[in-house]
Amino acid sequence: MNWLNELLANDPDPTETREWIDSMRAVIDREGAQRAHQLLEGMVEVARRAGAHLPFQPTTEYINTIPPHLEAKSPGDAAMEWRIRSLIRWNAMAMVVRANRKPGDLGGHIASFASAATLYDVGFNHFWRGPEGDHPGDLIGVQGHSSPGIYARSFLEGRLTENQLDNFRMEVDGRGVSSYPHPWLMPDYWQVPTVSMGLGPISAIYQARNWKYLEGRGLLPKTDRKVWAFLGDGETDEPESLGAISVAGREGLDNLVFVVNCNLQRLDGPVRGNGKIIQELEGQFRGAGWNVIKTIWGSYWDPLLARDTTGMLRKLMMETVDGEYQNCKAFGGKYTRDNFFGKYPETAALVANMSDDDIWRLNRGGHDPHKVYAAYEAARNVTGMPTVILAKTVKGYGMGASGESLNPTHGTKKMDDEAVRLFRDRFNIPVTDAQLENHQVPFYHPGANSPEVEYMHERRKALGGYLPQRRRKSTESLEVPKLEAYDRLLKTTGEREISTTMAFVQMLNITLRDKDVGPRCVPIVADEARTFGMEGLFRQLGIYAPQGQKYKPVDRDQLMYYREDSAGQVLEEGITEAGAFSSWLACATSYSTNNLQMLPFYIYYSMFGFQRIGDSAWQAADMRARGFLLGATAGRTTLNGEGLQHEDGHGMVQAGLIPNCRSYDPTFSFEVVTIMQHGMQRMLTEQRDEYYYVTLMNENYTHPDMPEGSAEGIIKGMYLLTSTSPASGGGGRNGEAVSGGGTAKRRSNTPHVQLLGSGTILRECIAAAELLDKDFGVSADIWSCPSFNELARDGHDATRTNRLNPEAKTPAKPYVTQLLEGRQGPAIAATDYIRIYADQIREFVPMRYTVLGTDGFGRSDTRANLRRHFEVDRFHIAHAAIAALAADGKMTAKDVARAIKQYKIDSEKPNPIGV
Repeated sequence: MNWLNELLANDPDPTETREWIDSMRAVIDREGAQRAHQLLEGMVEVARRAGAHLPFQPTTEYINTIPPHLEAKSPGDAAMEWRIRSLIRWNAMAMVVRANRKPGDLGGHIASFASAATLYDVGFNHFWRGPEGDHPGDLIGVQGHSSPGIYARSFLEGRLTENQLDNFRMEVDGRGVSSYPHPWLMPDYWQVPTVSMGLGPISAIYQARNWKYLEGRGLLPKTDRKVWAFLGDGETDEPESLGAISVAGREGLDNLVFVVNCNLQRLDGPVRGNGKIIQELEGQFRGAGWNVIKTIWGSYWDPLLARDTTGMLRKLMMETVDGEYQNCKAFGGKYTRDNFFGKYPETAALVANMSDDDIWRLNRGGHDPHKVYAAYEAARNVTGMPTVILAKTVKGYGMGASGESLNPTHGTKKMDDEAVRLFRDRFNIPVTDAQLENHQVPFYHPGANSPEVEYMHERRKALGGYLPQRRRKSTESLEVPKLEAYDRLLKTTGEREISTTMAFVQMLNITLRDKDVGPRCVPIVADEARTFGMEGLFRQLGIYAPQGQKYKPVDRDQLMYYREDSAGQVLEEGITEAGAFSSWLACATSYSTNNLQMLPFYIYYSMFGFQRIGDSAWQAADMRARGFLLGATAGRTTLNGEGLQHEDGHGMVQAGLIPNCRSYDPTFSFEVVTIMQHGMQRMLTEQRDEYYYVTLMNENYTHPDMPEGSAEGIIKGMYLLTSTSPASGGGGRNGEAVSGGGTAKRRSNTPHVQLLGSGTILRECIAAAELLDKDFGVSADIWSCPSFNELARDGHDATRTNRLNPEAKTPAKPYVTQLLEGRQGPAIAATDYIRIYADQIREFVPMRYTVLGTDGFGRSDTRANLRRHFEVDRFHIAHAAIAALAADGKMTAKDVARAIKQYKIDSEKPNPIGV
């Protein structure tokens, strides 16, 4: 029984139904499928208006979206391209196999590229534009595990040497190539890092959106360039892979193409053994407003589908689950005949005249260059919506018994000699048996003047140059405002109390008025602008919305109303830290992708920064991002009232883990300004590949004048704020500045301490110094330490230099040591972060060193109570100073006991770490 008979079997009026179907067939024959679609849409609308419930069907039949008669035809030389593709397959396989026949167990992947070779080959030959000439070039996000195939293509093009391929995954001595796409390791080659899985897709979405944003603001000309993102079907289980696809659909990102390599297998087995991943993805993407192109079956299936007059083959294709499709490719033609086609008499009859080998050769769409070309051409011409191509392939294609369509295929990195010979024969590689003797797998290059290589050069020349390639620096270096431009923020606020968050907002407003840097500033928030006092930017700059503002905002009668604009400068991303960071990353790498320097500022709750998007922050480091991350309401005791999930006591430690992230915890407005002006200079003028994390607080207090000569120390991470040192006190470059509080003159035998602090807890150190002076006659030097991370890096660099240069006449000296050497008393450090943050400079401190911090879980309460709980308030700092002086023999145990009593310190209180 065919599909029509099934449809009519329970129909109350089969004659009428048949007439409707015949009419629709006539429309298709005369006017085409598009006209038929329009008529059906109209009828659906009429039925719905009459009250009929017509549920949305998110999937279509399990066949190709583009029928054979509508396929665009490739202009390329099919035989030549197959030959080139085969050579690339061979060299990609050889890279991994050779690497793993050496000592060291280097790892690698063969199967992923084996399944995707055609998907890349068609793109390189016909679609992907290079950045030469007038076209800015496309951006290709290569699936990480397919990197050997990309290297193999570049080897044939002459862009990589045989020695580099032979040192795959052996980079330490500078000879090899990286395991995956890593711009940090190959800064002229890889465009974007795509491993860890899931980060490539979400980054691609926001990169495409960023191009629209820059075009909307008139900073980039409109072009037909596209972001092509490759991902595996298993990778779509990562929340980041699909979590932002609605953004692309909602904003109509027709400059974005996802190519999902649906080889039906993830690392350990089937992606959806009991289901159909292609159907599942089709429904998700269609529901999110994407154009979906399914490329499931290769050309060898076309005659079978054309002869499927009963519809039973289509029915069988829909019924068969992915686990069984995997079996069909793993076990060959006879298995497929018996267990797939043999399920119904009608389908068995379709292949009755085919041999088992003929059945095995029935190809999948992702391995058919004609089908792939048609899909890419359709994607290239879509307007108003993003496109996803769901291409069905075989994992480990060509690997035979070593891994074709087997569960362990993903991790296969070795092939025995027989498997290598079969691979050679299957792809007709001109390597002899003699060359394969003694466990050898040679690379093969047909020669620089061979027809294959000349064809490759010809195609890339026509498309604007080679890919992947990466721009290291923008051709423009921007002059940034001098520190003096922010003069009013370098001076005391007098009696006026402000937060460092407000100091940043004021600095941003000054920067926005700069004619060169202002237009390049991109304020980014994840739906918290009002929390951070930035709502004034809504009216001033506008919020980017590609369709403008179609409504009157509810607060339109207010000065700072919510204004959306197609040329808006602010990116208000909604409640998505991952999305907001991806927007930041796109701007932070615009110098490379667009030859256009941008300066993004992503402002967020500090606790929802590195902890939440830490993997993306590492990706940004790899991609050589440049910009500012602002951790607002930073510190474990500063965001009072919010509690455990909001209070950040470890963000600075996490920031310090990223090698090219420079992180600071400033206390005063002049520190904020000095750090950020320095960062702008480094990133925009000097074009250094680093980015900055700066904490901001919502606690209001007065701010002093910037101490003379303190700029160097602020950037290096430490400077002397105030001093009541005895006359014999030492000190280096930043050890002179600042008049002291307390007693005007000190005797040299007066007990003395060094107090180090950062962020809001520096103010507790200042208050502790006053207590020590008033209650115990102890004097103090107060050091502001905006970055213990920078101090630690400097110290470790100095010790390494000395270790490697034992005969140097002038040993290197850590900056901390330079500042504290010769000064009296123990040092006490207190911050709003866990103790390990300030403790990391211990070996460079030339005196007894006590560290206080906020180890443990945050909780809701007032700032004063939280600081008392975590033992970082002024009273605990003063007590720690007395205890350290007693340990040094400068005070007594009775003094320590008196401090405990006087400052009401509960010695029976449990440790705040609380576990």
